[in-house]
Amino acid sequence: MKLSARNMLPGKVVAVTKGSTTAHVKVELASGLTIMSAITNEAVDDLALKVGDTVSAVIKSSDVMIGK
Repeated sequence: MKLSARNMLPGKVVAVTKGSTTAHVKVELASGLTIMSAITNEAVDDLALKVGDTVSAVIKSSDVMIGK
């Protein structure tokens, strides 16, 4: 699959926590850092996401916020 997003970070799913409508998917990147994604429960089911899956976190945004 090709995407227009330039920021694709490969990693492994380390946690999937479903809420009433939204799930939080924690992905460990190759660097050892983790990234969290909030997606619908339906998307988790459609992708059959589970701990241990190899995935890509795809980031496409016009804004990147920095905090200190």
